[in-house]
Amino acid sequence: MIEISKKKAFFPISLELRAYLQKFERNTQLPICYDDLLRYTDAFPVLDKKGKDTLWNAVIYPQSMMAELDKALTLVYAILKTDGDTSVMEHLHVDRIDYCVFGNSNPFRIKIINNFNDNYDYFYVKRADASRIYGLELEHLLSPNRINFLVHKETLIEEHIAGIPGDSFIETYLQRPEVNRVRIAKEFVKFNERCFIRLLGDMRAYNYVVDITPDFDNEQYRVRAIDFDQQSYEGKRKMYLPQFFKENNPIVELCLKYVNAETAKQYQQEERTLMARRLKSARYRVKDLIDAMRKDTLSTPEKIKQLKFELAEYHQNKDFLKCRTMGDIVRMNLKVFLTKPLKKDQARNEKIF
Repeated sequence: MIEISKKKAFFPISLELRAYLQKFERNTQLPICYDDLLRYTDAFPVLDKKGKDTLWNAVIYPQSMMAELDKALTLVYAILKTDGDTSVMEHLHVDRIDYCVFGNSNPFRIKIINNFNDNYDYFYVKRADASRIYGLELEHLLSPNRINFLVHKETLIEEHIAGIPGDSFIETYLQRPEVNRVRIAKEFVKFNERCFIRLLGDMRAYNYVVDITPDFDNEQYRVRAIDFDQQSYEGKRKMYLPQFFKENNPIVELCLKYVNAETAKQYQQEERTLMARRLKSARYRVKDLIDAMRKDTLSTPEKIKQLKFELAEYHQNKDFLKCRTMGDIVRMNLKVFLTKPLKKDQARNEKIF
């Protein structure tokens, strides 16, 4: 059984990371911050369709604050979605603000609704944690998914990632006769590989969603991480492999049933090839991110030591033992998985790290 840190420490945004965010337009000025939303006066549980507690609380603010909050939060939504085009704000309003009492980040979930047709969308307001920001940016650069987020001082704004929560998918969708179990198994193998390569940990079922896309003859599935707090934090190698979490056992059983060793190797190589191509196309941006990460404190000395020894043993590569920070370890893991040795006459500006 994998033991997970009960409460991961928050790591502040370093000057190097702040400079990176500014360079790539992730850093901006916003009219509201996380602490402003803590000024609620009452709360009540949000229940799902079956009457089960969702661990979110709908919060209530003094009437005198609501007009100000509505204006500020719809402006934040406009900045996130339309780069500040305020013309979209005229027909939008904040329908509800929820606060999550579970997990590390204690986020606020903002429900924005369209006055004309009642269509709605969500975004999240969180404390800015360096681990999470590195995780979001690595997801944006190296996964098939684009991530939209903004940072304002110590506040992090994230757009909603649509999909069926992994635990709900396992409980209610996995047993349906029309579900394509082979494709689910394939996607989970690839998701498992992505997490390990970029060292994203704690992918228990409620920390990812399954996005279902109808295809002309069936359905396609994509597993998407939604929690990035455990980006290169834990010391155990298995923490970065979703297959080892008991909550994922039903999907792991599908993989064992429908994917043999040769096929699994094929899927892993496909994912590595795609990640390597993304890395190559964004090499300079990735280098800037990793350079900032290598100078940052993202874990404890004990966890760094444990992880570099476990990866050195796994890869049979003593270069991991030279790593001093989690950023060094992430760099080395990407290098081992995604780059091929260059010939002497090719080693000009093609070196990614």
